[in-house]
Amino acid sequence: MHTWFECKIKYEKVIEEGKTLTVNETYLIDALSFTEAEKRIIQEMEPYISGDFLVANIRRARINEIFAHDGGDRWYRCKVFFISLDEEKSVEKRTAVTMLVQATSVKEAIEVLTSEMKNSLVDYELVSVSETPIMEVYPYVAEEKKVVQETSNFQ
Repeated sequence: MHTWFECKIKYEKVIEEGKTLTVNETYLIDALSFTEAEKRIIQEMEPYISGDFLVANIRRARINEIFAHDGGDRWYRCKVFFISLDEEKSVEKRTAVTMLVQATSVKEAIEVLTSEMKNSLVDYELVSVSETPIMEVYPYVAEEKKVVQETSNFQ
């Protein structure tokens, strides 16, 4: 099971006409602890940000599943209820689950979620879909896999 952390990065970005603007961006990272999350987000951001930057905040994100979609440029938080029947009490039980979906619009996020959930055997109900400020998601990749991925990129 993944433990996801939302990391907020604060840095100064040079915009048009040489002006600088302080930017706050949110990233999602898979890590075992807050310390590892901070270390990994610094490693991921160093190649992309010139100059100093600050890890302004790290908080645990309660996300159960992530569905990455190649064409998507935004991340949407989807709240879903899994519906099951409690046979002893003959009552319908609802379990709330949060899923993150990459898409270009709310409509596409719903379509991606629906297509991913087709193979699921459990009944579900989509309750809400909202856009998040998350810029990128960094899942955990083992060191051995990183070396293989880096060498395959050069071929």
